[in-house]
Amino acid sequence: MRRLQLVQLDSVNVSARTHYWVFFSRLGPYDRDRLDRWLWRSGEHFEYWAHEASILPQESFGLFAHRMRHANPQGRAAALMDEHPGYLEAVLEEVWQRGPLTVGDLSDPGERTGPWWGYGRGKIALEWHFRTGAVNVADRPNFHRMYDLTERVVADRHRGDELERDAAVVALLEKSALALGVGTLADIADYYRIRMPEARRLFPHVLEKGSVFEVDVEGWGEPAFRHIEATIPRRIEGTALLSPFDPLIWFRDRALRVFGLHYRIEIYVPEEKRIHGYYVLPFLMDGEIVARVDLKTDRKASVLRVRAAHLEDGHPRDEVARRLAAH
Repeated sequence: MRRLQLVQLDSVNVSARTHYWVFFSRLGPYDRDRLDRWLWRSGEHFEYWAHEASILPQESFGLFAHRMRHANPQGRAAALMDEHPGYLEAVLEEVWQRGPLTVGDLSDPGERTGPWWGYGRGKIALEWHFRTGAVNVADRPNFHRMYDLTERVVADRHRGDELERDAAVVALLEKSALALGVGTLADIADYYRIRMPEARRLFPHVLEKGSVFEVDVEGWGEPAFRHIEATIPRRIEGTALLSPFDPLIWFRDRALRVFGLHYRIEIYVPEEKRIHGYYVLPFLMDGEIVARVDLKTDRKASVLRVRAAHLEDGHPRDEVARRLAAH
């Protein structure tokens, strides 16, 4: 976790949810219940909108305090404040008295307006309090958020480490560079979803600290930056299937630049227009993306089904097939 700095979360569960894949790609088989306990019940992590919805080490909490303080109600949250005065406060009071709780545990959760993002007012309220830092995630039974007051989830010593915006962004850029090893400024900014104008303004402060320095990467055509702790292995061996939301490929421009991988997730593409499949995982072999597979877990039959497999150009079919099957 400290090597990656954060792990993105996503509700799609075609083969397994993305955070399970991220750990499996690096560790191989492990006890998922044990991972769940460590992520959500050890007191070592918290959730926030870091790179989309993410789970992070608690020592990073103070770096997001400026985002929490300056959150502006828009869309559904603003409408809820206008249409149901006092509701937000009532929900927070209920969490204080009864937490941790899920949306369904609220005494007045409201009705959903749709199957995907058709949130009821209880979900809107809890998510707003989550964004502002009033509540955090105490547990995730069946991947459902259980909300509790942040003061009961995040340790006092981490909540006391709040930094002002510029200092926090500099620290986040430095963490991004460490996690990536080498990257362009756009790569580094994307890791924590920092806007490029702000990244350009503050990145000189990262360079002044001496932990990151400029390098040339053949074929990139733009400046790159390497963290002083990044290592260059003599050779890379091994295989891994990568979630679409793995930090290695989640920034599609970087995936194309590093691996020559033009990758798009096709979940929302009509089936007849998909090129590679519904939920496609790139296959990493000895440092190169050599194939991609469309996987689906048939839970009733306890079988992992390969709905499609595609070889990337220029790679040996038989060797890739053998190692993919073994993986």
